Amino acid sequence: MSRERGSRPTLAKVAELAGVSVSTASLAFSGAGPITPETRERVLQAARDLDYAGPNPLGRQLRSGRSGIVGVVIGDQLGRSFRDPVSVQVLHGLVSTIGEQGLGVLLIPGTPQGTLQLAGMESAGLPPAVDPLVEAAAMDVAVLVWGALSEDPNLTALQRRGVPVVIGEGKSEPGIPVVGIDDRRGAAEAVRHLVELGHTRIAEITLPFGRSERSGPVSAERLTQADRTPTQHRLAGVRDVIEPVLSWETPASLVEHGRDAAMEILGAWVPSSERPTAIVAHSDLLAAGAVIAARELGLRVPEDVSIAGFDGLDLPWLSPDVLTSVHQPLQEKGRALGRAVMALLAGETPESVMLDVGLVQGTTTGPVPEL
Repeated sequence: MSRERGSRPTLAKVAELAGVSVSTASLAFSGAGPITPETRERVLQAARDLDYAGPNPLGRQLRSGRSGIVGVVIGDQLGRSFRDPVSVQVLHGLVSTIGEQGLGVLLIPGTPQGTLQLAGMESAGLPPAVDPLVEAAAMDVAVLVWGALSEDPNLTALQRRGVPVVIGEGKSEPGIPVVGIDDRRGAAEAVRHLVELGHTRIAEITLPFGRSERSGPVSAERLTQADRTPTQHRLAGVRDVIEPVLSWETPASLVEHGRDAAMEILGAWVPSSERPTAIVAHSDLLAAGAVIAARELGLRVPEDVSIAGFDGLDLPWLSPDVLTSVHQPLQEKGRALGRAVMALLAGETPESVMLDVGLVQGTTTGPVPEL
């Protein structure tokens, strides 16, 4: 049966054709309620016959009190996040999981876009601003993908609104599930590998400590100011094994920042007689930048300097080198975040999850150079 030209199919017409009430037809589309499979199929067949796509989404949202949207707060500016394969893979796992349940995603930058304004606010002792979407956008659950800071304005705003939250890589909060990886053990494993190869002069390239986008050597005082959970744990893991000869903080986990840091560590900042024989980087993109810097300085990897990373990314453009790296299950982390979202929407209290990591040796680490 086909609908007449110019007529607009409605739920009432579907109910009439199926021989049921409008409320029963509505239940057939919602997938809930006391309705037999035979009746549901009769309603759906009538909808197909009339070319009826289903109830108005906005009306359904108003009736259910839900938006069907999951707010995903990225830990950085969106442009930079999509240059990082770590972010992309985690988001792929998350979106594929909740997308199967018919949920949409609203991506929100976790860092205000105006970095100069942000730095001015921090220097003045003012609380950092949040994106307006955090304060006002409709969402049923929010995911803080890269964790919460010690006093995170995004988390504070969401809690004030009463939005349920899932945290990735964050500190445990009462009633908030956390999906994390064993950053500390992974970083310690990477450094232990270098020590076993004979390295004692090991430098470190770190993830950002906070939102200020600082670049430079890390003092003992600065070391106590790390406000991001992955950074804190990876700093601690390195120091569980050895005290680095030099730590260099980067503004973001990007190749160019790793290159700039390594140029300082291996070139301008440290005399050649005191040059580190190994570098451990908090991410693979930072480690890849260090490999590029070593090449530009005429150093052989790993004969002159060993470099280890963290993430387990496939970086074919770094060929012929393959990074020695701590591998983490990126897509599984995203899927675990998605499962926590679905549990919250079902009225459950999901438990926090800690995912394991492991070191995989590539071509960028080797024995300490002979003097």
